[in-house]
Amino acid sequence: MSRPAIYPIVPYRDLRGALTFLCDAFGFTTHFLVEGPGGGIEHVELALGDGGIIMPTRGNDPAAMWLCVRVDDLDAHHERAVRAGARIVDDLHETRHGSRDYSALDPAGHRWTFTTYDPYAPSADA
Repeated sequence: MSRPAIYPIVPYRDLRGALTFLCDAFGFTTHFLVEGPGGGIEHVELALGDGGIIMPTRGNDPAAMWLCVRVDDLDAHHERAVRAGARIVDDLHETRHGSRDYSALDPAGHRWTFTTYDPYAPSADA
């Protein structure tokens, strides 16, 4: 099965409400869910057909939506972006879920997160 390499990131303040609406109204299914403190939801990944979206809790980031792109060689990709003058807003870093990421803004101010994360990779817990 071919897996998507680009995932829109759509943050919501009310993840539980958004999850219910998107599943009921548009037919998404829950692929991955992280419960937060107090019974809230911290992070959700929804699937629809051969694609999906990532939904974190909206924090202080002013972006309404951004894109997450899985790349094979993150270090080389980061170097290329820096050489081309990309505005890096989150430098290379390890994430809590075991991937590596960095984020940059394009000339229009859209946020792009490049990552080694693959939502459809077999889990070590499986």
